[in-house]
Formats: sequence, structure tokens, C-alpha cells
Amino acid sequence: MTSKTLGICIAGEGAMGASHARVLSSLPGVRLAAVVAGEAGAGRAFADKWRIPFHTLSFDEAIARPDVDAVVVATPSGMHADHAAAAARAGKHVLIEIPVALSLADSERLAQTQRDTGVTMMACHSRRFGPPHRHLRDRMRAGDFKLYHLVVETYFMRRTNLNMLGQPRSWVDNLLWHHACHSVDLAAWLLGDADFASYAQAGPDHPELGIPMDMSIAMRSRRDGTLVTMALSFNNEGPFGGFYRYIGEQGTFHAWRDELKDAQGNAVPLAGNAFELQDREFVDAIAQGRTPECDIHSVVPSMRLLDALQRSIDAQRR
Repeated sequence: MTSKTLGICIAGEGAMGASHARVLSSLPGVRLAAVVAGEAGAGRAFADKWRIPFHTLSFDEAIARPDVDAVVVATPSGMHADHAAAAARAGKHVLIEIPVALSLADSERLAQTQRDTGVTMMACHSRRFGPPHRHLRDRMRAGDFKLYHLVVETYFMRRTNLNMLGQPRSWVDNLLWHHACHSVDLAAWLLGDADFASYAQAGPDHPELGIPMDMSIAMRSRRDGTLVTMALSFNNEGPFGGFYRYIGEQGTFHAWRDELKDAQGNAVPLAGNAFELQDREFVDAIAQGRTPECDIHSVVPSMRLLDALQRSIDAQRR
């Protein structure tokens, strides 16, 4: 693969598909070869915008193409596991948008599929690539930042079924398996350990969408007692996104997107963009024939935590 341009298919013409197209189209040695869309007109417009020569409504048709070497799975969340497995079985490398699956069983199935096929299979757990989180993790590993409590606030307004661009969705987002997944995985990655005592509570389901709109999660590391507290809402009017407060022995830090500030509001100098670093890692791992950071096996422990949290919520509702 080192001497060949990598042909990539973007599966999904929504907001995340566009984010991947923007990054991947700028990388050397990469060619956007195809897009799989859920609607013909949207697929045509997406292909025109990103100068992609082929668009289709058929995922199977796209992954059968010889000019497609890898697939970015940015289809609706409930399709991620089946699409990623099909692409891998077709011999294509796979980058899977978060969540890789909506169950632990499907996550473990993907890990087994990777073992069986040997393709590169990477998850878009983009917090791992965020400069603020990498900076503090490096400090934790060096022994000059002791984390006591990670406090996470995740806020969106999803009372109507729209995506991040304000466009109608054909599927319903998931507060636990998608949005909490970012932070559950981040906590395990920061500590290098997924052994947490955990507990979750969910608010009432939305009468039309059928999902809980608010959630609280508490986790405690069984190894060193580090606490992780999460508040998540699809009822919040803004600002939107994930906000992280790192409370430690050597200070308190606030992370948002690619920015990090100390308790006095002073910016910590950082470089890089999480999404670009993530997609570049996928391309580089393929070119170099190595296992990428955030490969499918590394995220399965986080999916086990999510499964435990789901069971905690289900037990309260019975």
C-alpha cells in the first residue's frame, strides 16, 4: 500500500461523512473513490462537492469496487456493525464512526471479524486524539498530573430529529451508546484501565423518539479511586458539545474541542486538530502496515462498560 494511492469510500452523506471527506481529501496519497448515500440527490450533491467520481445507494456495490481500498462507515449508528463487518469481509480496511455498534455483542463480533480478515479496523473515538486530552494524559503518564475527578457535561438539543447541521435524520441518536461512549472510553484510555465500578440513571423517554433525553453516569476506578461524573442531555439549549473539567492535584483544567485552559482561564498552548489527527492515523497505519491507535480491539473494554451502564439503567426501569 506504500506505493499506491489509497482509494476510500465514504459511506454516509451526512454531517460526519462530510467531516471525513474534508480531512481525507486534503491528505497526500488518498483519493476519494466513492460515496454511499441514503438518497440519490444527496449522494449526487455530496459527490459533486468533494469531486468523488462514483456515487451509489448500494453499500455492497461500493465495497465490491476494485478502486476502493478502505471504507469510512458514517452511516446511521444502527448500521455501523453490519456495514463494517461487510467491508472487512470484502477485504477493505475500515474506519468506523462512533459508536462502532449499539451492543457489546456486535462490538465483540467486529473484533472477531478483524481477527478473521486481518484488515485495519479503527474506531472514531476522537477524544483520544484531542490535543487537550493527549496533553493531560501525557502529564499523567509522566507523573506530574494526578487526576482525582473528571467531570463531563455533554449537551445538545435533540427534541426534533435533526443532525448537527440541522438536517432531518432518518434514524434516532443514542445518548448512551454514542455520546456517553466518547467519555466512557476517554476515561478508560486516560487511566489505561477499564475496571470501573459504575452506575447510570436515565430520565423519561421522549414521547416520539422513544429515547431517554437526559442521563447521569458515575464511575469509580477500582484501581486508584479516580472518579468520573457525567451529565448528558438532549434537552439543553446551548452551548452544545462536550465540556471536560479535569480536577487534579496540580490544578484544574477545562477542555473543550481542541482547546485547554487552566482554572484562571489561561490557554495552554497546544497544536493539532482531533479529527485530522484521527483520520491521518488511519491512513498512516494502512500505509505502514501497523495496528492503528484506537483499533477495534482497544475499544471493546469501553463497550463492556457501556453494556454495564445499559444494564444499570434497564434494572431501574423494570
